Amino acid sequence: MLRHFGTKRTYAHNLRLAVLLCLTAGFVNAAGFLGFSTLTTNVTGHAALFAERIAQQDWADAGTVAIWMLLFLAGALCSSLIITRIGHHARFSFAIPILLELGILIFCAFYDSGNNQVFPKGFFIGSLLFAMGLQNALVSVISGSVVRTTHLTGTFTDLGIELAQLKTGDQAGQQELHSKIKLRVSIIIFFMLGALSGAYAFSQLSFRAFLLPCFMLCFTLFFDVFRLHVKRYYTHLVHRSKKNY
Repeated sequence: MLRHFGTKRTYAHNLRLAVLLCLTAGFVNAAGFLGFSTLTTNVTGHAALFAERIAQQDWADAGTVAIWMLLFLAGALCSSLIITRIGHHARFSFAIPILLELGILIFCAFYDSGNNQVFPKGFFIGSLLFAMGLQNALVSVISGSVVRTTHLTGTFTDLGIELAQLKTGDQAGQQELHSKIKLRVSIIIFFMLGALSGAYAFSQLSFRAFLLPCFMLCFTLFFDVFRLHVKRYYTHLVHRSKKNY
């Protein structure tokens, strides 16, 4: 799912990646908005907010929003550099951005909305934007820009284009098109499910809700890093037991 690139990558790899990380991004999107009253998974809304603050000559807030956008960019840059410098096929190149994202989500889970908070609210917002930049670049590099997980604008656009192309090509092309449409629909559905889960969990757990997507990220790591080891160990045990008989 995370370790396969290029021609080795299949539709199933992209689908599993979309399901797990779209759930995470949707969760953070809803919980982040409810907790901080600010979008924390993309920069589109922040561009409009930045322009509005400039028009109002609110330079302090405009600077803060600009930093938030740059932090998303920094996350994407950091993730891409880690993967390309360590190497696409290196064993743990993909794990480092996910571990960084895990650390940020755990950090945000202990935000205290009271006056005794050591770090200001804007620091946590910027941290989440950095984490989503990490995830978005990671998924984009791994999937060859096929999967986007932190926002739905491009996904809805691609889905509209692909729906318009139905029944306008040869049979082989139509089969590939159907696979693309299924992937886009899956991304939308699981992002929305993640958002619904995030909204409900935040209403029940407050900021501790940010611990829940950590389990999804841990499962993603386990699936790729440890699954093969578990499978090989199980096969070895079965082989030994058969030899003993």
